Order: sequence, then structure tokens, then C-alpha cells
Amino acid sequence: MGVAGYHLAEMTSMATDEADLIAALRARDEVAFAALVDQHTPAMLRVARGYVASHEIAEEVVQEAWIALLKGIDGFEGRSSLRTWLFTVLINIAKKRGLRERSDVDMAIAAFTGGTVDPARFRDQDDPYPGHWKPDEVPTPFPDTPEGSALGEELRAVTRRELEKLPERQRLVVTMRDLLDMDSAEVSRLLDLSAANQRVLLHRGRAAVRQSLEKYLKETL
Repeated sequence: MGVAGYHLAEMTSMATDEADLIAALRARDEVAFAALVDQHTPAMLRVARGYVASHEIAEEVVQEAWIALLKGIDGFEGRSSLRTWLFTVLINIAKKRGLRERSDVDMAIAAFTGGTVDPARFRDQDDPYPGHWKPDEVPTPFPDTPEGSALGEELRAVTRRELEKLPERQRLVVTMRDLLDMDSAEVSRLLDLSAANQRVLLHRGRAAVRQSLEKYLKETL
């Protein structure tokens, strides 16, 4: 079987599996529903948390999404994958809750549109190497030694903290792409973004988090 034939067989198998799952959900199969909840709830909590002010509210949003799935599964037409449909429902619920919960501070943060890296970190145009990093501004490399690996949990904590500081859409794009491993097409559909806009948001979000990690490492190592 050639590569094209293999991929076609794989896609056919996935479609069959999803059709069986949808049929089980419509039959109110509790085992199938429980397995789906276990599979997607962690990712749903992360996405919901991008819109609302607390983990507790995110849990309520996720619960509402699962209830909506049970109520709406009979009318599901299969125009998208079941996962995409589920996350679309989740995001719609989270947006409504987020609008009610969003604080003035969140609005101020969401208005941020600054550059990803401070221009002062680069050499001037009259420098022999214009646009290159200044000697004392070169990004700090991430540790790869046994001692450095011990910082792993601390770095993850810093990353989570900095994600919380990002504007809403940057936070969601970075979370969905880098933490939940969703592909760009699915994220664009779920967040109603153009491919170019998503790339910009992902770049800005990643750069902001990386700068904070660099600063942390300079102060720690």
C-alpha cells in the first residue's frame, strides 16, 4: 500500500471510529460518554480558563459544555469533527461567562499591542552589526545539564504564570497550540482567526513567555 493509500485507510478508520462514538452517545452509552469526558476535560479546562477568572468558573463552563453535548448530540450533523464541535460549544459558553467575569485589569491587558522584544536589546543602524543582539542582551539559553533539568518544574510554573498575563487571544492560541497540541487549522476555526493573525498571536505570545523565562534564568543561574 502506498503512502496515499495508507493515509486514506487511516482517515477511513478514524471516520468509522467517530461514527461509532456518535452512535454510542446518541444511545446514551454511559461508558462511551465517561471515556470522552476523561479524554477531553483537561484540555477543555485549559481553554475555558483562558476566558474566565478562576479555575472554579472554568469547571462550571466545562460542565455546561458536556450538558450541551448530551442535549445536542442528536442534532449533530457532522460538518466538523466531534472534538471541534465540542470545543466550539465550550468556547461560546466560556465567552459569555468571561464577559460577565472580566475585570477592568483584564481589559487593560487585552489592549496591549506592544512589540515582542524590546528594540533597545538590538544594535543600532550605525553599528557594524546592525540589528544583532547587543552583547549583554543575548538571550539566555535554556539549561540542558542535569543541574539545569532540576529547574524544570520551576520553569513550568513560570510559564504558567506568564501565560496568565498574556492578552486573552495570545493566551488561548499559545495554550491550544503548544500545550494542547492542536494544529493551526483547528485553532483558527475554533477562535475564528485568519492563518496570518494566528501566526502573529502565537509569535507574540511565545516571545513574551520566553522573555520572562530568560529573565528568570538570568536571576537564578
